[in-house]
Amino acid sequence: MKKTLYLMRHGQTLFNVEHKIQGWCDSPLTEQGIKQAEIAARYFDDNKITFDHCYASTSERACDTLEIVTHHKYPYTRVKGLKEWNFGRFEAMDEFLNPPVPHGYGDFFVQYGGESQQQVQDRMIKTLTEIMEKEDHHDVLALSHGGACFFFVRAFDDYNAVIDYSRVGNCTIFKLVYEDGIFSCVDIIQSDFSEIEKI
Repeated sequence: MKKTLYLMRHGQTLFNVEHKIQGWCDSPLTEQGIKQAEIAARYFDDNKITFDHCYASTSERACDTLEIVTHHKYPYTRVKGLKEWNFGRFEAMDEFLNPPVPHGYGDFFVQYGGESQQQVQDRMIKTLTEIMEKEDHHDVLALSHGGACFFFVRAFDDYNAVIDYSRVGNCTIFKLVYEDGIFSCVDIIQSDFSEIEKI
């Protein structure tokens, strides 16, 4: 049976603005981040999309985004497996300290107490597969993070109908179909935030 997963990144945060490395550490949504979530909610509203279950990373920025996107109408479960990459001692440090290749970090952060790229990908696959395998889960919303979403979706490139996800901006929504243990990305929704600049 085909099921639908909407996997979404949180809105802009204080650390995003300050260019801080933000994985397992957390910072609040900015006013712009809140507005981004409100705009992103229109995709679900306009398409009359409802969810039978909702999940969020245990990070506050993901939980707050989910609550805004769903207009506080849905209960949800906080799941550690949906958290962002653990960057170890690099957490909350300036982004310029990152290694030069954005999507080729590999095992770099392991030596500093963080996760490897493969560990992040495996954790996301395990978590989301367990969620989607639940019998009464047919239309699911999951709030996660940029890096975690990127490596999860990339793991299924052989099955993805849409693979243009080089940049996972704030509140990007991945629509995925799940069947027989396989996820396939069928759409990527990037909301238009241009109106925020007028505020």
